[in-house]
Amino acid sequence: MITMHDNRRLPSRRQFLLGSVAASTLALPVAASARVLPIGTAAAAPASEPKHTPQAQRVPQWAMRSTTGGVRTRVAQQTAQARAEGNVVVDIDFEYQQTSYWCGPAATRIALSARGVAVTQQQMADELPTSENGTDWIGQVTAVLAKYVGWYETTEMPDDPPTQAQREKLWNDVTTDLDQGYPLVTNIVAPPSNHPPGYPSDQTIWHYFTVIGYNPDNQDVLIADPAGFAPTETYWLTFEQLATLIPPKGYSA
Repeated sequence: MITMHDNRRLPSRRQFLLGSVAASTLALPVAASARVLPIGTAAAAPASEPKHTPQAQRVPQWAMRSTTGGVRTRVAQQTAQARAEGNVVVDIDFEYQQTSYWCGPAATRIALSARGVAVTQQQMADELPTSENGTDWIGQVTAVLAKYVGWYETTEMPDDPPTQAQREKLWNDVTTDLDQGYPLVTNIVAPPSNHPPGYPSDQTIWHYFTVIGYNPDNQDVLIADPAGFAPTETYWLTFEQLATLIPPKGYSA
């Protein structure tokens, strides 16, 4: 497991995309470069202008679960089965969030585990940082991910519902990142009318989870959710539902 990082050797997502474009053709139309500098994307944002969460990110006590060896074994089986069925899936070291407000640290830790980086949720809570109200802004997650493994940038999705351009960029980010072994961390807002499996039907949930796979045929996405709402640690969502859960927040990819 990687426990140290050297910024001089960390991969750049932008350089990767530029290299992919250059390798594919020397005379692409101007529109093809939109993958590199998409509208609504920022690699960083001023620390003085966080996008505050309007309500504390807290998981109800009934959804808190302990991480045991059996949990890790189940997740390994779930991801292996998904991969055997022809899906693109990254391996992770799964943990449930250790406090009701550590979904951000837990989702960040899960993403880093796919890159072989060994960190604790406490480390992530300190570095993001996370308070008892949760993790304010997805840019905090991006900064920590990029510190350890490079690659990551922040994309905000302020429009609810998202525009077609935002949907297309999200799908491109899902496929590009997971093809290269980088999970996405998403900051979601789930109202009662748009809940993932097992979420309480009477409240809006502000939350973070990690996208660890996708189905290339039907565009479903595989979620590793650090909260214990669902009966399984990982579950599938349609891409459309993922796209509508993120606004007005954002994601790290």
